[in-house]
Amino acid sequence: MFNVTILKLKDIVKYIICLFVLILAVVIISKSYSSLKDNTKEVTQNIENAANKVASSSLLACLDTSIPVISNINKEYKEVSKEDETKENKDILQEMLKTQISSIKTIEEAQEESEVANKNENNNDNNENQNDEQSETTNTEVAEAGVKTEVITNNPITESYNVEYGKVKIKNQTDYELTDEILNPDSITFENKNIMIFHTHSCESYTASEAYQYTPTGNFRTTDLNFTVTRVGTELTEQLKQYGYNVVHDTSYNDYPSYNGSYTRSLQTVQNMLKTTPSDIIIDLHRDAIGSRSDYAPTVKIGDNDVAAQIMFVIGTNDGGLWHPNWNQNLKFAIKIQQKAEEMYPGLFKPIMLTTSRYNQHTGKYANIIEVGATGNTMEQCLTSMKYLAKIMKEVIG
Repeated sequence: MFNVTILKLKDIVKYIICLFVLILAVVIISKSYSSLKDNTKEVTQNIENAANKVASSSLLACLDTSIPVISNINKEYKEVSKEDETKENKDILQEMLKTQISSIKTIEEAQEESEVANKNENNNDNNENQNDEQSETTNTEVAEAGVKTEVITNNPITESYNVEYGKVKIKNQTDYELTDEILNPDSITFENKNIMIFHTHSCESYTASEAYQYTPTGNFRTTDLNFTVTRVGTELTEQLKQYGYNVVHDTSYNDYPSYNGSYTRSLQTVQNMLKTTPSDIIIDLHRDAIGSRSDYAPTVKIGDNDVAAQIMFVIGTNDGGLWHPNWNQNLKFAIKIQQKAEEMYPGLFKPIMLTTSRYNQHTGKYANIIEVGATGNTMEQCLTSMKYLAKIMKEVIG
């Protein structure tokens, strides 16, 4: 037997139509894709050309605005583009940019030359300023060495001392026996050469002179620090600086408005100074207290013309019971300075006073009190003393 499939004519027609429609759809889609691809390529090219044109014009406009000389270059290139229209815009832009970059480099080189010239001019100005500063420092009168010195105190008070170490005299008010081991200063060295100066009694003043007239606000005291021992400290600072030392001078009131508690306040002053400037050499600069006569003016003549107030070291110890482990170092420092003073300007220093009090001298390796003149001395005499004290310190400290 045979299985025979009978196809109806209606079904055949239906199949043919479907096939035709399918083929037609494929053809249409293919053409549409090709057309879309061409359009996309054209749109892309148009966008790229527009972007290049915008970028070119924006860049040139920016350069024209920022650097005026570029404007002239742009005009030249516009004329070139008119003469040679066959040249592509991209090549023109590249060439223009090369030329503009070259121009910019030329301008930068000119600016660098100008900056170098300005820098050289500034360096010359700085050198002139440094020379002026050095000139000002040079104008600070330097003490001479090898000149005659003699005590000329008109109203002397008898000096008292009970220990002599070479030419150095010491008034020992303690129970310590001052042996050669205690007094010999050869062991001390100066690694830290910073120098600190302050004033426990900032308001101590002197006898008024024609150049230094002031109205006392106490018995040889004034709150105007231009006429007190504080001004003497400023002079010592300037004298030491001309020898290259780093000097910190504190001009705080430690005895005003209350004299009581001066040493408590000055201790805080020293401790604050040491936070920023570590130092071994700490000088508490005073004027000698009023003695039996207010006209007491210990004075020396140095050379032919200089009249200077005498100076005195006051060194504290732990003999009064306060902790003070380095008092012996303080004493050795004073002895070493005074030894040199006796060589250079004999009589400038009065005997060292060694006391039972501490006077805040536990704060430094070479801390001390230096008393400059007395109530009968003038400011001029005390300022003169600082010139010679600085010279002596330079010889000792190095």
